[in-house]
Amino acid sequence: MKKRLITPIVLSTALIAATLPQGQALAVQPQDLTAAQTKSIKQWNEKANVPLFVKEKHAVKRLAATPNDALNYLQEKKSTLNMKNPKANLKVKKVEKDDLGMTHVRFNQTNNGILVEGSEIIVHYNKNNEITSVNGSYHQAAEETDINLSPQLSSSNAVEKAKSAVKAPEKLTYAPTSELVIYPFEGKNHLTYKVNVNFLGEAPGNWFVFIDAKTGEVVDQYNAIMHAEDIKTQTGSGIGVLGEHRLLHISQTKEPNEGTMFQMADYSHEGLEGILTYDYSNNRLEIFKDKDAAFHSDFDRPAVDAHYNSEKVYEYYLNEHGRNSLDDEGMPIQSVVHYGNNYNNAFWNGTYMVYGDGDGEFMIPLSAGLDVAAHEMAHGVTSNSANLLYRFQSGALNEAFSDIFGALIDDENWELGEDIMAPAAKESGRESLRSLSDPSKYPVKADYVPYGNGDGMYPSHMDEFYDLPGNLDNGGVHINSSIINHAAYLTAQEIGREKLGKIYYRALTTYLTSLSDFSDARQAIIQSAEDLYGAGSEEAAAAAGGFDSVGITE
Repeated sequence: MKKRLITPIVLSTALIAATLPQGQALAVQPQDLTAAQTKSIKQWNEKANVPLFVKEKHAVKRLAATPNDALNYLQEKKSTLNMKNPKANLKVKKVEKDDLGMTHVRFNQTNNGILVEGSEIIVHYNKNNEITSVNGSYHQAAEETDINLSPQLSSSNAVEKAKSAVKAPEKLTYAPTSELVIYPFEGKNHLTYKVNVNFLGEAPGNWFVFIDAKTGEVVDQYNAIMHAEDIKTQTGSGIGVLGEHRLLHISQTKEPNEGTMFQMADYSHEGLEGILTYDYSNNRLEIFKDKDAAFHSDFDRPAVDAHYNSEKVYEYYLNEHGRNSLDDEGMPIQSVVHYGNNYNNAFWNGTYMVYGDGDGEFMIPLSAGLDVAAHEMAHGVTSNSANLLYRFQSGALNEAFSDIFGALIDDENWELGEDIMAPAAKESGRESLRSLSDPSKYPVKADYVPYGNGDGMYPSHMDEFYDLPGNLDNGGVHINSSIINHAAYLTAQEIGREKLGKIYYRALTTYLTSLSDFSDARQAIIQSAEDLYGAGSEEAAAAAGGFDSVGITE
């Protein structure tokens, strides 16, 4: 019997929530930004980095698939790649070997040891130690910048300025983090502290604030709110929000002043730190528990579904992709229910999923949806792989991958959130949150209409793309994502759900980087299909066809 200590949940990065058009859930932009914040986001140059995708016509034989060999190759190809000195400016991030026998060496760009924000290069070897391709993004100007790289501001001062900028509450459950980076912005390279400030409350935030390391001024900022006893796991039961009877893995403990208690803490999976479900109804996090192993009360129902669905999503990634939890290293899968008051949303905060109870009119408790849980947990997979920046096209890709895996895991249809819509929503014609098969069946928020083609519906094609500013839905992360959603749906009609999942999972975890856009996604997904099923295969053709059909042709 393994000793476990149930402790309060650790609060950490990346809340991904917000108000959706007409009550739509799953993480639209939180609240309106100030004029200064809007100006800052509009001036972010998302194309500052040069995208790369170099595919060798004939695989280049190397001695070994190692970081040193990859650096030597990049040095040899520096003219082709428009790099001045890869050996001096690239730092190994990670080396991964996949089930196909391929090795992928990831590098971060640096200047004198300081990371360049967003820049990442991946060198791909096949099973014969031959280099087949290189992709990612590289910032040429940051390589040649002559800015003084000695900060005049301390890291602690930068944290205080960041907390003030985002109006963070005085008490934070999790300490902010700070890292010195070179930040390309407004056509210049800035030496900044990248500060992450995370908090719950009425206006939850997962802010990334870039503080000038010399002046202390805010260069840029954005909210990424996307979302001791011996314990023996045993079987319990519960009733879900929609009345389903669920078998649950729970734990029995003896607690001071309470005696024997049953907690929603599942330690039955080897190599996984646990599946844990917490209650936030009293505005503080407590493990969900009862004196009975049967969780049958109305108050229990959202927790029952959150706990049950978390295990289902965990099993999908393990069985289909060999992935052990969201980080592939067995991190605990943690959920929080009863968040907020009439809260029509759910989000991922970098450590756990958070579910509102809905207002009963437009939405019921959001943990009722398996696809909702899968959507939020896919954000966790993304955070621990491609880490797609939550703005503009990279943010739309972030949302699209969550929607796509939500629809793959809850495989009854190609709708998202159909199980969490309340009667009034259905009567108004809103039977789900989004549709991958027919995105245009639902309207976007009125504020978004002027930025599209005038139809005011979710886009299915690049001709309908919404050129939204950064202060509206973080530049369209929940709107333009439907174009990628539809491309995936069309591909699945040709090759099926299982193959689609394998291709998209490989693209997300092997090829995409934080600043990848729609064009990068096309290349990554076609390349992944070729890796898995061969160049010229039906699957590769279907992957390309899906993108062709939505107007992403290069």
